[in-house]
Amino acid sequence: MDIIIRNTGETPIYDQITRQVKSLILTGALKEGEALPSMRALARDLRISVITTKRAYEELEREGFITTIPGKGCFVAPRNLELARENALRQVEEYLQKAVECARLGGVTPAEVKETLYILYGEE
Repeated sequence: MDIIIRNTGETPIYDQITRQVKSLILTGALKEGEALPSMRALARDLRISVITTKRAYEELEREGFITTIPGKGCFVAPRNLELARENALRQVEEYLQKAVECARLGGVTPAEVKETLYILYGEE
């Protein structure tokens, strides 16, 4: 499992791990039932605190992306299509918020943003 951590920037390390693992699951790079590295192994590989990996895994479990089997480890949870859709919608909202901020700063009207969105989405 390839995870890249950046110590610079505003995104906390646990959140970087969480986002990347979600992406690996949603794209199918991590399959249902596949074992994740232990918290200690991941912490060692990334050279971070076990507490940080524990927080990331807890977040992933709370959101339904992984399951923990005591004494065996953490595994990719069965795919929940509604969960995947909700996650995609949340990401779209984040990107659109950034786009709206950019549009406001540049004096782009809502109608122009809407037209651009339809063009990019492939609908006229």
